[in-house]
Amino acid sequence: MAVEQSAAFQTAVADSRKLTGKPSNDQLLELYALYKVGTGEDFAKSPEPGMFDLKASKYAHSIKLPISKGKAKRNAWKKHADEGLTPEKAQEQYVALVESLKESVGYDANKVPETVGSS
Repeated sequence: MAVEQSAAFQTAVADSRKLTGKPSNDQLLELYALYKVGTGEDFAKSPEPGMFDLKASKYAHSIKLPISKGKAKRNAWKKHADEGLTPEKAQEQYVALVESLKESVGYDANKVPETVGSS
């Protein structure tokens, strides 16, 4: 389902690639989940990470066994999907989080944006 993206959301997406420091893993997961919901991607139609997605996750600090990076991202997205977060609200929260990160980890408007991986 295509969702109209606000100008503020589009700017925040671009700004997120110009952060000078690295957000925490929890913050990165939150950005990922809010982006997925904010762009209207359907969680129910997304493929689950494969059983051979064996990269140990840095995101699994609160459990005894490591989970894959893909599974950690999917779990963060699922949490918001289960809460019924609307794309519009997700976009607002994404913008607020990026603004907060600009203050806490730094931001350079002239930075060449980093390319985003597919994982």
